[in-house]
Amino acid sequence: MPLQPFDEAFLADLPYDPEVLLFDAIVELDPAEKRIVCRMPTDKPLPFTTSQRAHPLRHPRHVAGGTLVHASGMLGFIHSYYLHEMRHAAGWIGYGTHLYQVVFRKLVPPGEPILATCREVRGRRGATKQFVRYAFEFRHEGDVCYEGEQSAVWMKVGEGSPVVMGEEAGG
Repeated sequence: MPLQPFDEAFLADLPYDPEVLLFDAIVELDPAEKRIVCRMPTDKPLPFTTSQRAHPLRHPRHVAGGTLVHASGMLGFIHSYYLHEMRHAAGWIGYGTHLYQVVFRKLVPPGEPILATCREVRGRRGATKQFVRYAFEFRHEGDVCYEGEQSAVWMKVGEGSPVVMGEEAGG
């Protein structure tokens, strides 16, 4: 699949400003495997990375771990949008609930892009609430730089509906 930049409809549906989407294109969509791969440029300003007090030996400039964790959440949103047609404008919103495993395998200097994979491991899907567990693998220059297993709750909310995170999937 050739790189697929995000279209205006997707960017308008984001619950965050597009500047913190952190990804610029879809590399692969695989509905059968419940997997999506996106490209994350590292050669432009990134949250936390631009605020580093870098030193060439003691603290070299790198893509900050907090940025990678945020990127995993954005990748979960991309996954839900493209593979499950869940639209923020239609009332769907997701929140991370658990970080089961977060492993930083490589310090990533700004420059070459990261290829980030999100795969749905398990999902409980109701009409208005869904719980999903994801596996993440981010690669930089061919090497794994970030791995994680995380969960999110997705809720379809309407005007005046409270956000309740602790209930089972249903509706």
